[in-house]
Amino acid sequence: MLIVSTSNNSYFGKAILFIVLSIAIFLLCKQWLPKRLFPENVIATENIIVDSLMLSAISDTTAIDGTIVTLKTDSINKAETPVEIDETINPSLNADGYQNLKRFYQRLEQLEETKSGKIRIGYFGDSMNDGDYIVQDVRSEFQKNYGGHGVGFVAISSLSGASRGSVSHQVSKDWITQSFVKVKKPMRPFGIDGQVFFARKGGSNWVKYKAQSQAYSTELYSPVLLYGSSNNQNASVTIRADKDSVFTKKLEPSHSLNKLALTSYDVKSLQVTFNNADSIPIYGFSFDDGQGVHVDNFSMRGNSGLPLSILNPSLMNAFDKALGYDLIILQYGANVLGYGSLNYRWYEKNMTTVVNNLHQCFPDADILILSTADKASKIEQEMKTDPAVTALAKAQKNYARKTGSGYIDLYQAMGGNGAMVKWVDSGLANKDYTHFNASGSRKIAKLIYDEINKGFQKYKQNKTEIKNE
Repeated sequence: MLIVSTSNNSYFGKAILFIVLSIAIFLLCKQWLPKRLFPENVIATENIIVDSLMLSAISDTTAIDGTIVTLKTDSINKAETPVEIDETINPSLNADGYQNLKRFYQRLEQLEETKSGKIRIGYFGDSMNDGDYIVQDVRSEFQKNYGGHGVGFVAISSLSGASRGSVSHQVSKDWITQSFVKVKKPMRPFGIDGQVFFARKGGSNWVKYKAQSQAYSTELYSPVLLYGSSNNQNASVTIRADKDSVFTKKLEPSHSLNKLALTSYDVKSLQVTFNNADSIPIYGFSFDDGQGVHVDNFSMRGNSGLPLSILNPSLMNAFDKALGYDLIILQYGANVLGYGSLNYRWYEKNMTTVVNNLHQCFPDADILILSTADKASKIEQEMKTDPAVTALAKAQKNYARKTGSGYIDLYQAMGGNGAMVKWVDSGLANKDYTHFNASGSRKIAKLIYDEINKGFQKYKQNKTEIKNE
C-alpha cells in the first residue's frame, strides 16, 4: 500500500505558492526599482585591469548623495582650492583649442615645407591601444603624409608582443619586470613607458624582434638599445642581426640613460642576448629611420593615466633629450568608467597633476587629451551608452582647459549617444561594448588623425590671416 504524507504535500504546496508570490511582487515593483540593481564596480577582467594608484584614489573617497568627498590625502590626491575654469575657452581642436598645439603645428609645418627633419610623438594609453591598436594606424597616417619609417619605441616585453601587428617580439622567462600600474616604488626609476626590466643573475635573458607587414614599418630601422645607469662594468650584449650576422657589444651604463646603436643598417629580425647584465635597468629599444614622423606607443593594460604622475622628471628629461618629443597624446578612460558614481572631480584633479608632471618631463612638447570613447552597458535589459561616459568626457575636457592642452572628443567623433552599440552591430567593436577590433581601431585612428589635421589647417589659416592684416 502506498502511503502519501499529507505533511510533505503541504510543505511542497506552500513552497510553490511562495515562489509564485515572490515573482508577482517583483514584477509589480519592478517599475520603482533602480535601472541597475548593482553598481558597476571597478573589477579586473581579462580585458580591463585596474592600476594601483586608481584603486588608492577611489579607496580614499566615498560617495554621499552622488558627491565624492575626500577622506584622506596623499601625494596623488591632495586637498586643494578648486581651480576656476573659463568656460568660454574651448580646448577642442576643431575650435580654439588648436592654439594649444602651436609648437607642434609649427614643427609639422616646417617638416611639410622643407621635407627634412623629424617629429616624435609619445602616445600614452591603456588596453584600447594594446597590440599597437589605433596607434599603428595613427603612425601610418603621419608617415604616409610627412615621411618616416619605423615603429619607434618597443619595450622588452608586453602582453601582446607575440601577436602585435606592427612588430612581433618574444622574450625569455628570466626577466624581472616592474610596471607603474602595480608598483609605486621600483628598484630603479621607471622608463618612459612606465616599466623597468632587469636581467636575472645567472638566467637566460634575451629578446627577439621581427618586423611585420604594417605600412612604413616593414624593417627594424636603425635599432638602438636604451638602458640606465649601474656600477656594473662587465655587461655586454650578443646581437644576432637577421640570420647570419652575430657580434658582441659592451654596455657602458655610466649615465642615467644610455643609448647603444646595435647595427648601422636596417634588419628584418633581431635577437639580443644580455650577458652579465644584472643590476642594469633595461628600458627597451627604438626602431626609426631618423626622419619624418615617429609615434611611440606607451600603452599598458589597466592604466587609468594616474601612474604618469610618478614618472621621474629627471629621467624623462634624459629620454626627451635622446628621442626629442614634440607632442604627447593621452588616451584614457576604459579603466575609469563604471566605478559607481558620475562624479569625476577626483579624476579631473589628479589628471591635472599628471599633465603638469608631463610638462616637466617633456618641456618642449604640446599635450593632446583624447576623451573616453563610448561604452555601452545593459540598462533595462537593453545595451545603451553608460551614463558615466559623458560625465568622464566632461572631466577630461576640464583638465584639458586647466592645463592648456588640446582636446578631441572621441565619444562625439564616433557618433555620440548609442554609438558603441552601432559599432558593435557593424562589426567594428568587440562584444564587451568597450574595445574596438582591428577594423574599428583603423576607423578611430583616422578620426583622430583627421581632427589633428583640422587643427593644423586652422593653425595655418590663422597664421596667414595674421600675416595679411
